[in-house]
Amino acid sequence: MIFWIASYPKSGNTWLRALISAYYYSKDGVFNQSILSNIGQFPEKKYLTGFDHNQKEIGDTARFWVKAQEKINEDKKLRFFKTHNIFGTINNFRFSNKQNSAGCIYIVRDPRNVITSVKNHYELDDDKALKWITNKNKFIYDVERVEQYGYSDFQFISSWSTNHKSWRVQKEIPIKIIKYEDLLKETYVVFKDVIEFINKTLQIKEKINKNKVKNSVGSTFFDKLKKDEKNNGFVEAVPSKINKDKIPFFNLGPDNDWKKILDKDQQTKLTDMFKEDLIELGYK
Repeated sequence: MIFWIASYPKSGNTWLRALISAYYYSKDGVFNQSILSNIGQFPEKKYLTGFDHNQKEIGDTARFWVKAQEKINEDKKLRFFKTHNIFGTINNFRFSNKQNSAGCIYIVRDPRNVITSVKNHYELDDDKALKWITNKNKFIYDVERVEQYGYSDFQFISSWSTNHKSWRVQKEIPIKIIKYEDLLKETYVVFKDVIEFINKTLQIKEKINKNKVKNSVGSTFFDKLKKDEKNNGFVEAVPSKINKDKIPFFNLGPDNDWKKILDKDQQTKLTDMFKEDLIELGYK
């Protein structure tokens, strides 16, 4: 069965996967980049091979999302998958269902901080970044690989608001929502809760290994990940459209504070625009 690690882009999904992979895929809980590959992405080309989708048509893979998951689940093994996709339908084709999904951890982040990370990662100005996170029809794919692989990894992310709501309101699978800001403030406590939820949902009887939790947390501090990227690169960093250099994946981290970075007009605009969501999620 698939256990989802879901989020809107630039919301802390990679950090959460680093923590989870360190705990479940290492002996001692110490993270290194090689174990991150144990948590794949869906949709992705290799899982859609063999299905008769049109590689040149954006979104055509949606027809086979559920069938691809059925194929993945044939061996009845547990797999964690990252996704930015909404939990919903496209052209009446569902992203997933309870027959293929065991549960989900969804990590949500204050949109006023998401926008600065989106700006950096996708090299956008303020106006384009705002349109990006409010576009209900937004989708993403790997631009660099389209020529070779087509749109196999097409993900329909919709807007920041729609994305988190699509996972929160669904009643098909067990879900735990965590806030990036809480994970940042109380990493050990929040991550231990995550492990407890995963183990309970998957009926894993083993007691939590607190040393592994500590090591997972200690080996994935932002500064350590940033330093490792500087020395060794990072597998998920993408090349700049401007000069082809890799854009630093671990950019601001804890220093990404909208109250310090955004000007007053932007702060007011975004706070008003997302007012209902911010109240619902407990953001000030």
